[in-house]
Amino acid sequence: MTTTETDLRTWVPTTRELLIGGRLVAGEGPQIEAVNPATEQVTATVPTATIAQVDAAVDAARRAFPAWAEASPQERSAAISRMADVFEANVERLTASIVNEVGTPAAFAEVMQVRLGIVHLRWQAEAALVDRTVQLGPWHDPVLSYSEVAYRPAGVVACITGYNYPINLAVFKFGAALAAGCTTVLLPSPRTPLTTLWMGELFEEAGIPPGVINVLVGDGPSVGQHLTTHPGVDRVSFTGSDAVGARIMEQAARGLKGVTLELGGKSPNILLPGIDVAALARDIHLRWARNGGQGCAALARMLVHESLVDDFLTASREAFTALRVGDPWDRTVNIGPMIREDHRARVRSFIDDGLADGGEIVLSLDTPVPDRGYFVNPVVFAGLPHDNRLVQTEVFGPVGVVVPFSTEEEAIALANDTAYGLAANVYTPDVEHGRALAAKLRSGTVWVNGGGNMRPDAPFGGFGLSGVGREIGEWGIREYLEPQHVQWRP
Repeated sequence: MTTTETDLRTWVPTTRELLIGGRLVAGEGPQIEAVNPATEQVTATVPTATIAQVDAAVDAARRAFPAWAEASPQERSAAISRMADVFEANVERLTASIVNEVGTPAAFAEVMQVRLGIVHLRWQAEAALVDRTVQLGPWHDPVLSYSEVAYRPAGVVACITGYNYPINLAVFKFGAALAAGCTTVLLPSPRTPLTTLWMGELFEEAGIPPGVINVLVGDGPSVGQHLTTHPGVDRVSFTGSDAVGARIMEQAARGLKGVTLELGGKSPNILLPGIDVAALARDIHLRWARNGGQGCAALARMLVHESLVDDFLTASREAFTALRVGDPWDRTVNIGPMIREDHRARVRSFIDDGLADGGEIVLSLDTPVPDRGYFVNPVVFAGLPHDNRLVQTEVFGPVGVVVPFSTEEEAIALANDTAYGLAANVYTPDVEHGRALAAKLRSGTVWVNGGGNMRPDAPFGGFGLSGVGREIGEWGIREYLEPQHVQWRP
């Protein structure tokens, strides 16, 4: 191991200040602790924002809004591009920050936690240049007139992110909002404040005008509630659990604010007859277990045709040997820790309840987890009815479940038999048939045979308790735009 790698193992950003109106200022609220979930060590103490500082951040965003909204598309595009350049220059340390703050394995963190965000920023920079005006042409009743529909920035956006993907979740929100001409207040999860606070410093390095992006950290729900109910905030974008999302929607409703909510999922993975389960088993399990299963689109509900169950479990036992839980800096490790002890306890409670309800663990790792760190070995259950809590509720941990089905119609019914509808996958020997099945699935994203990476030009969001609205792509940008009809007589 090189000296650089050794240093990165313990590296965390030194920025502890909030970004308000283009100035890095110390938080005046209670301190919170940043903890490395792989070592359980406190890596920093972070002063949080007071209610007065929330007001100051919103006021700064409001003051900056007119100039940013009136800036040319080229100016906004250039600013977003500069952010991408600064992030690109700091890939190594951004990756280290994610590994040491979230516990994401290093091999996965750089690709999916850092570089993916940069790809999205660069796409958003191009999207800022798009003229979305629609010419409606003439109308003759009662007199000749002409109309166009222009799209105007909505105003100040509160961007509230979850802990599991601090960079990407922020980029999906503030990048789209800035491209649309809005200004923002960014509030990360208090479980992962360090990466986002450092991003505030990187925004300054990129020369983002004062007040266009403001960064706060809270010590609990009071800061977030004040932000979502603030009269100076026009839109609220949140990623997290459906329970918290419902509260945020209620809070935003007091001011009739628009909301974009990307919430939980219990995503099905449908395995149809004719596929090679031996060739697919490793990827199937890595996909739901990566990031410790702490992903809202984890395909942990495996609906397997009854003719494939035995072969799938046999192949999966071998595939499970490829799953390694442990030190996220070990490049052979692909499953890191849970974010905190309370979350590990919650995941373990799902496992205990599944056993108590008559479920059987059919896949598990035999290797012990490290003594330090909030680790949980991945397990897969079978033998549970589809209305069981473990089958229906998002675990947000490395716990999967196998549910057999006998007909394709039954598979579709089971896939849709959940309160969520974020994502789904269909493995089939007939791609066109898989594409046709997508129309029957109540899921915001449907992959066929694994699909591909999260494209910056495609929407992400879901049905039911999985949220409201869409992020990413043109659909994500339009969440922060208001259509304006302009009509004139010649």
